Amino acid sequence: MTTRKPARRAVRPAATRNPAKARSASAPSAASKVSSRAPKPAAPRAASPAAPPPKPPPQLKLVRDVLEDMKAVDARVLDVRGLTDIADFMVVASGTSDRHVRSIAQRVVQQAKASGVRPFGVEGAGDGEWVLVDLPDVMVHVMLPRVREFYALEQLWEAPAPKPVAAVGAKPRRAPAARGAAPRKASGSGGARSGARRRPPRAG
Repeated sequence: MTTRKPARRAVRPAATRNPAKARSASAPSAASKVSSRAPKPAAPRAASPAAPPPKPPPQLKLVRDVLEDMKAVDARVLDVRGLTDIADFMVVASGTSDRHVRSIAQRVVQQAKASGVRPFGVEGAGDGEWVLVDLPDVMVHVMLPRVREFYALEQLWEAPAPKPVAAVGAKPRRAPAARGAAPRKASGSGGARSGARRRPPRAG
C-alpha cells in the first residue's frame, strides 16, 4: 500500500502575513518625513573682530623723543583726525626762551631729515616766538609760554565735551527759597484785606 507524503504548505512571506505591519516597517514615519524636510538651523556666525584703530605715524614718536631730549615744557599731542585735513596730529610745546624755541624746532627738522622724512616747511624761525614745523601727518608748534597762552591752540583743536540733553517736556525746577526769607504777600484785594489790621470801633 503506497503512502502519500503530506504536501508541504507554502510559507507566505512576511509581507503577506501582516500587511499592516509590513507597511509600517517599510514606510518611514510621518515624523521622520517632517524632520527630514525641515531646514536645519544655521550655525551662529562668529562675531567679526573690531577693526583696530589706525596706528599713529612714525613721525609722532620722533617728535616726542626730540621734545623730551630738548627739555620742552608741557608738550601735548592733539588728535585732530576728523577735525581737519591739514594733519592727523598736532604737537604743542613751549620753550623757556626764543633761543630754546628755535633749538627745539631745528632739532625736530634735523632728526626728521635723518630718518628720511622731509619737512614740508618751517615758519617763524627768525623771531623765535612761535616756530611751526610741518611734517607729514604731524604739525609741531613750539611757542613761548605767553604766546601759547594767548592763542590757546589746545582749546581750539580739542573736541568739545558733549552737553547733557534735557528731557523733552520737562519743566524747569524752581530754586528753593532761602531760609529766613519773608513770605510773599498774596496778590489781589483778598490778600490785602486778609493782611490789613482791623481798627477798633470808636466809642460813641
